[in-house]
Amino acid sequence: MATSWPKGSPGPGINTQRLADMITAMSGGRLTVQLFGAGELVTPFEVFDAVTSGAAECGHATPYYWQGKDQAFHFFTGVPFGLTAQEHAGLLYFGGDQELWNQAYAPFGVVPFLAGSSGPQADGWFAKEINTLDNLKDLKMRIAGLGGTILRWLGVNVVLLPPGEIFAALQASTIDAAEWVGPWNDLAFGLYKVAHYYYMPAFQKLGPALELMVNQAALDTLPDNLREIVKRAAMASAMESLADFTFHNAESFRPQLEKPDVKLRTFSPKIVTALAAEAEKVLEDIASASPLAKEVYASFSAYRAKAIDYAHSADLAHLGNARQRPFGALTKSSPPASSAP
Repeated sequence: MATSWPKGSPGPGINTQRLADMITAMSGGRLTVQLFGAGELVTPFEVFDAVTSGAAECGHATPYYWQGKDQAFHFFTGVPFGLTAQEHAGLLYFGGDQELWNQAYAPFGVVPFLAGSSGPQADGWFAKEINTLDNLKDLKMRIAGLGGTILRWLGVNVVLLPPGEIFAALQASTIDAAEWVGPWNDLAFGLYKVAHYYYMPAFQKLGPALELMVNQAALDTLPDNLREIVKRAAMASAMESLADFTFHNAESFRPQLEKPDVKLRTFSPKIVTALAAEAEKVLEDIASASPLAKEVYASFSAYRAKAIDYAHSADLAHLGNARQRPFGALTKSSPPASSAP
């Protein structure tokens, strides 16, 4: 198993090892998975190609790293202003989008499985406060996926760096801002030491997916029961990974804010509105890229509308009314919004 993550890193690194060990244990050792961290077998952005070629029988990463191969890939990891981790899992498992994902990866000889999510991420760390759209122009920022595409349209100079290079780039002022994941991973990477404005929540990643990719030819050599173990281990890892991120993000949130000079911020409504408008244009462009992308976009859009409608009276109502009102004042954890309109 080749991965895009440093071995043992909080979140993806740890859960990749758990998944490898789980498959080995569940199969009684008939299927042994040996894990290679980022750079040990291939570079982080070469994992998909390694699985396609058979250099690795399987891989662990996220689909937006390979979006250059097919723009439809974006929808299988999560798009700006898109779905939560739970909503995305629902669409894959019960809404028919797993079949579309299989279809998207089939030309490359790869079979995909949902293997986790970080849950809501952060917009990232910024050396300077972002109060207006003009503050984004010419900003050098490390950001992956469609979030980078959208920010580029708003004047940001987007830089794509492997996770292990983020801290050094911020420290050297090679970049002015960077998104990584959220409180748990950001704290572990020490990003608060080199940039002090922390923007949450992420417009670009509400519930981005992690994936287990398996070489089709290798999977075909397995008996039915081992193929089922791979599938069910990925499903178990999806739940375990989300739980891991959710717990440790909550544990790391306040300690990170208490670091010297760290300031929690949110983008202003004007900035968010501009980001959303660009996001919809980008998604429509992707939908026109191919018949498959059009089909995936139609499925996503229809389901997102239903999910938004339901969440208004369920998740959002519960968090805002049933829990935040009686207990929110005790935690004082709501981030201050930017003063800009």
